[in-house]
Amino acid sequence: MIILKKYILALDQGTSSSRAIIFTKNGEIHGIAQKEITPTYPKPGWVEHDPMEIWSSQLAVAIEVLAKTGVSASEIAVIGITNQRETTIVWNKITGKPIYNAIVWQCRRTADVCDEYIRNGIDEEVHKKTGLKIDAYFSATKVKWILDNVAGAKKLAEKGNLCFGTVDTWLLYNLTKGTEFATDYSNASRTMLFNIHTLKWDQDILNKLGIPESMLPIVKPSTYNYGSTHRNFFGEEIVIGSLIGDQQAALFGQCCFEPGMVKNTYGTGCFTLMHTGFKPIESKNGLLTTIAWGLNDEVEYAIEGSVFVAGAAVAWLRDGLKIIDDTAHSEYLATKVSSADGVYVVPAFVGLGAPYWDQHARGIIVGLTRGISGDHLVRATLESIAYQSLDIISAMVEDTGVPLKEIKADGGASNNNFLMQFQADIIAVDVLRPKMTETTALGAALLAGLTVGIYKNKEEIKQEMRLMRRFKARMNENERKNLIVGWHDAIKRSLSTLD
Repeated sequence: MIILKKYILALDQGTSSSRAIIFTKNGEIHGIAQKEITPTYPKPGWVEHDPMEIWSSQLAVAIEVLAKTGVSASEIAVIGITNQRETTIVWNKITGKPIYNAIVWQCRRTADVCDEYIRNGIDEEVHKKTGLKIDAYFSATKVKWILDNVAGAKKLAEKGNLCFGTVDTWLLYNLTKGTEFATDYSNASRTMLFNIHTLKWDQDILNKLGIPESMLPIVKPSTYNYGSTHRNFFGEEIVIGSLIGDQQAALFGQCCFEPGMVKNTYGTGCFTLMHTGFKPIESKNGLLTTIAWGLNDEVEYAIEGSVFVAGAAVAWLRDGLKIIDDTAHSEYLATKVSSADGVYVVPAFVGLGAPYWDQHARGIIVGLTRGISGDHLVRATLESIAYQSLDIISAMVEDTGVPLKEIKADGGASNNNFLMQFQADIIAVDVLRPKMTETTALGAALLAGLTVGIYKNKEEIKQEMRLMRRFKARMNENERKNLIVGWHDAIKRSLSTLD
């Protein structure tokens, strides 16, 4: 009996959950399984995950989605892996066990270390080589913290017995039972240790941080045969055909293949990327230069702005303030009032990212009066997501000189029609939401499909993209400008130092 390999399995390991999605060859979802993972907060500003929970939950949902759909491993042509970026895991090369919890990208424990490096004047060197700002967001100082604070870590590292990896590397290592220790260009470019021009780990930066190069994985293109899963997991081996960071995966899944095309992912954070072609563009406006993906022996670049707290601010309304029961209910509550009535929420709970880069900024609410209700706060919180994205996209347009034509939206919060309409209004361009908003997993699946020849090229992939809804900008220009002035005034008040 001939078994047709009809499907692609995407493993999407995110900040709040591990998911597995089976795609058909035409990019349709055949099945999905999801399991939440639990972050811990050992100290204010610290965020961790249990690496074993990351691994076990990801394996569990992969097995579950196969069982739910009745798809056998023999019908899976290839696996694509996409992941929360910058989250840092260090494990013992001999035992394969983590020596400390995963330090999550949101964690601010190394903010003071970053400040020290900036005072020592190496920020310009780091920016030119890596495209990144020195910030606790990235992996580099997280690795340093583990080496400096976990008993015996430095000695193990000096002996060559430690491995560092972002989540993609950790999953690959476990899926192959330790035979593969690698990452891709997109994830490497988010560590603050990788030279995006030479496409190598930067020895000078490693030396300054005291990180041995022996800890680091080999770096490969995003489309690459990364080996196969151990047959014990799924009954037989399955080729792993792509690794890619989640935001770059969404850029690919949205078919942003040409310079000037922009996607914005509305998730826990908010991540805006603009494709810039085959040469890196250095931002003059506080944005990051990053690798989009490696494909066909070529590397393509993007500029990126990151909002640390987006959907997480709506979760705060539910879990912290307890003024909503369900995040999905926020859309209805926001439309119960005609405006935020002068209220601005700046959700700088873990500092501000691009274009401000203030690690010590803190969240504030501006414009409260006695007449403000919970509905106003809900609306202002949703609006804050759009305002933060506006700041980033404005900087992108200034950096590139390319006028913005439209934004492609994805991520869980893109299903909020109020937010999408307000985003279109406040930025004065149309927002496009695809039929399927699972573009992160789709991007990993499409890249894996290219590796094994399911797709010939990007042109063939573009034909699969389907638009669901276009949100047209309709706000009065004077109203738009006045709202933006109020937002920027609120931002100034949240910064750790006022101008």
